[in-house]
Amino acid sequence: MMAATTLSYGVSLLRGWLPSVHNVRHGSKAVTRHRKPMHFLKQKLMAVTEYIPPKPVIPDRCLKPLPKRNQEESGLVKVLKREVEMMFQNNKMIAVFQNNSSSSEDLLLIKYRLQKYDITVKFFPNQVMRSFLSTSKYINMLPLFSGHNVLLVSREPKTKEMLKVVKNTPQISLLGACIEDTILSHKGVHDYSRLPSVAVIQGQVVGGLTQMTSQTRDLIRHNPLYLSMLLKRYVDQPKSGKEGVEGAEEKEKTQTEPS
Repeated sequence: MMAATTLSYGVSLLRGWLPSVHNVRHGSKAVTRHRKPMHFLKQKLMAVTEYIPPKPVIPDRCLKPLPKRNQEESGLVKVLKREVEMMFQNNKMIAVFQNNSSSSEDLLLIKYRLQKYDITVKFFPNQVMRSFLSTSKYINMLPLFSGHNVLLVSREPKTKEMLKVVKNTPQISLLGACIEDTILSHKGVHDYSRLPSVAVIQGQVVGGLTQMTSQTRDLIRHNPLYLSMLLKRYVDQPKSGKEGVEGAEEKEKTQTEPS
């Protein structure tokens, strides 16, 4: 039977005939792509053990600079800046001190001691001082204004009196000063305080000038022959010491003066 069927099928193929319908047998296929719902306990376990990434140590607002806003100065800041400008114009000594957590009683005691020498104590916010100094000729004083500062101001430079009062007060420490439009460091202020006063310097200058004029007058009053011989001796012996010159002067005096 199978042989006859095969033979007839082969004959039909040879003749060019193909059946219009074929019987194909399909086996049953298991559906494996449908996901089964997760068990309720497993869902809880997955929610508990879910990975949570750690937060960065530095927040993003610290890494990215905030955009600067062009804020106008308030009326109080303008008034304080005007006071600072007048302070620099009317005073010759402006000393900057660091406030080392001093109490109100210590500041009152320092104010009382400095008032004897006409030295006043003033406080200004660093924002106001930096805003004024950044556009003035005192821009080199900007590094001094950081933290809590105290200003000691006087119309005349009284560094000796100021250092004498502040010497025994560790609550404030000197950082620098502006004395007569000159910015000085801590060491510069101490060196300035050791200088003599203007009156003493003027007296020394006047004394030196009067001594020179008196010597010139004495030389002119002598005999011209003595003056010429003295100059000739000075030219001939330029390397002689002071004693030799003085001895020559005495010798020439005895020779030229009339008996």
